[in-house]
Amino acid sequence: MRRIKSVLVIALLLAFTLSFAGTAPAEETKEPAPALETTAASAVLMDVASGKVLWAKEPDKELPMASVTKIMVLLLACEALEQGQISLDDRVTATENAWKMGGSQIYLEPGEEMSMHEMLVAIAVGSANDACVAVAEHIAGSEEAFVKMMNERARGLGCRHTRFANTTGLPAENHYTSALDMAVILREALKHKYFREISSIYRYDLRGGDFVLWNTNKLLKWYKGVDAGKTGWTNEAKYCLASTAQRDGLRLIVVVLGTPEPKSHFRESMKIYNYGFARYEAFRYAAAGQKIKSVRVAKGTLDEVGAVAQAEVALAVPRGQKEKCRVHVVLPDEVAAPVKKGQRLGECVVWCDGQEALRVPLLARNKVDRASVFRQMYKALDQVLNFKSD
Repeated sequence: MRRIKSVLVIALLLAFTLSFAGTAPAEETKEPAPALETTAASAVLMDVASGKVLWAKEPDKELPMASVTKIMVLLLACEALEQGQISLDDRVTATENAWKMGGSQIYLEPGEEMSMHEMLVAIAVGSANDACVAVAEHIAGSEEAFVKMMNERARGLGCRHTRFANTTGLPAENHYTSALDMAVILREALKHKYFREISSIYRYDLRGGDFVLWNTNKLLKWYKGVDAGKTGWTNEAKYCLASTAQRDGLRLIVVVLGTPEPKSHFRESMKIYNYGFARYEAFRYAAAGQKIKSVRVAKGTLDEVGAVAQAEVALAVPRGQKEKCRVHVVLPDEVAAPVKKGQRLGECVVWCDGQEALRVPLLARNKVDRASVFRQMYKALDQVLNFKSD
């Protein structure tokens, strides 16, 4: 009988022990990080400095984007300005094709002229469809030719889920983008100072003040740090917004496509910005174009050349992790002349928490021609004499 009781006690103790097996102490249990939800059909949160996607929902889903299309129009216009193909003082004449555009517009009359600057402001601030067509025709000769340029530029940026059918974003077959592609396009546009300037204008008086433009991007007033972007709406596309905000050196892009009701594109964008700024901070090492080091040049007209960062050496890192980031500069001790301006000399590699996080090319700041034989002989003799005098 005692043996039976002992067996029962042991069995009960074993069952009690197994019932708690694998259970961690309460203080060690970690709740999963709260998920970010959005009513947008497609959305992306991107770090501008590195281009890294920090959060996304259906980032490659192909959707209509309405007037967010105009970011690409403005990008091409900014590039044409910098290449000297057009000027802000150019007089742009509205054609009948531009005049007949529906939707948002500045009511251009056929034959009416405005400066290129006024037309581009009308696009950036007032989302003017007629100004879009007028600018496209001025730059490329026709809207169709300009649309071809838009598609070529998108492909050049690696946008595999984007196709433009017009410059305005009005409903059209095979006119679509994805949140990720549009974030890439906006990131490229932000490299241009003029784009940032006109996108940040909240009110603009046109035609001597007779026609007032109000920026459709209300986040310029509603959310701290927002300073550029473009809205869009059609029945087909619903509410869309691609925008950027900067706080404490951290610049983010948020793109939302297909949010369902009025103002929802603003609400959802602010929600995603809050998520990004709460969880990330900026690690910054060098600005684009900043000299990192010098490299000796053999047989050149100059003894050395500066190595500058091709792009900003910076990225978003989880809060509290900046101290775990290190930069490794990879450069040769010497290069041989001739050296071309912009020639790749090496790279900056950023390591965070033991993993490679970013790689930025280092380029020659200026050209260095190959020295003549006589100059090389003179330099060699000069070095020998200086060595002896020391």
